[in-house]
Amino acid sequence: MKTAEIKGLSVEDLKQRIAAEKENLHKLKFAHAISPIENPMKISHTRKLIAQLSTELTAKIK
Repeated sequence: MKTAEIKGLSVEDLKQRIAAEKENLHKLKFAHAISPIENPMKISHTRKLIAQLSTELTAKIK
């Protein structure tokens, strides 16, 4: 997801997207713990996306 797309989301959309990505991260970590996933960089990318979404949410709330 690009920065411009993130900035275009509303506060509610950001909250929903953060919740969905956190659930996705939990599933990825669980799957990786059981057996190595094909692309472990997905975990890092998902964490960074959550951070970007959270930062934008904080900026819009203020």
